Amino acid sequence: MIGYYIHHHGMGHLRRAQAIAAFLPEGSVTGLSTLPRPAGWQGGWVQLEPDDTSAAPRSVDANGFLHWVPARDPGMRARMAQLSAWIQDTDPAVIVADVSVEAALLARLHGVPVVTVALPGVRTDRPHTIGFGVSDALIAAWPPEAPKMLHTDEDVPVQAVGAISGIPVREGRAPGPVSRVLVLGGSGGGGMDDAALNDARSQTSGVEWLPLGTTAGNRTADPLPYLAAADLVVTHAGQGALADVAAVGVPAVVVPQDRPYREQATTAEALAGMDVPVIVSSGFARQDWAAVLEAAARLDGRKWTVWNDGEGAERAARVIAQTAGITALPAGRGLRGGLPSDAAARSGAGA
Repeated sequence: MIGYYIHHHGMGHLRRAQAIAAFLPEGSVTGLSTLPRPAGWQGGWVQLEPDDTSAAPRSVDANGFLHWVPARDPGMRARMAQLSAWIQDTDPAVIVADVSVEAALLARLHGVPVVTVALPGVRTDRPHTIGFGVSDALIAAWPPEAPKMLHTDEDVPVQAVGAISGIPVREGRAPGPVSRVLVLGGSGGGGMDDAALNDARSQTSGVEWLPLGTTAGNRTADPLPYLAAADLVVTHAGQGALADVAAVGVPAVVVPQDRPYREQATTAEALAGMDVPVIVSSGFARQDWAAVLEAAARLDGRKWTVWNDGEGAERAARVIAQTAGITALPAGRGLRGGLPSDAAARSGAGA
């Protein structure tokens, strides 16, 4: 049995778990999350109590040693008790933490091996150092060719498996004129400003600009048709959004959002140093969109394969299986690089 802790902010962590679980033995993965059980999930599911029920949380970081452990919080107490009870009852072979230092540490204190999913950025703080240190394996959803995606005080042995998307990889778009621009937001944040969007339209006569996932009213359960129809995508630098764009092979203007640990800024810096079809922009509100679109028309979307070759989820599953002592994985359960169709239908856009 494999436990998979899934962070509940945004949908990117869930989509990654769904893609990876599709390559592990059917029914072997139990999801552990505040999120409700998603459609199509084949294993068990433990919906955890929220960890922020106190009106005025205090001592949330345990004197700087952890990220979020509010003192005397009944939700936190119930949540950790749920995890402990599941571990006691199930005796899992491994727990995947995507992402929680606290969940990783709790699992290891119960004697359970831990696989942590590392996120990009400057992770030199004490909690991340502890989380990386207690982990038996570290997975990163970016390719080994990406320069300096993770900054730590110590050399941690991260296994970069490549981007992981809920969309199967397809042949990318060749260079050509840009007449349809998709502006991609996500449930974790990063929506583009309406005023700036209207200004971009006014600068680029004859170009269709379509916002998707930028507000609650324009979200979709299936972003693939919109991505496939676009000549260019303007997106934040979240891992899930970039993995989706790369899977479809559409050139992108990447606008990194302000996130803790310089997560998106670090990703954008890495993309700028690679031969991928990306223009990195410091912001969405700008006065030279016509020139940007002209430059984007020369980008070759087929070069996205270095970022997402469609095999990241399977590689991640193999690391988890090895840590769990599983000697062989079943063939043909997962879509290479994508979710099963029923899971993708509930994944959301641009998370």
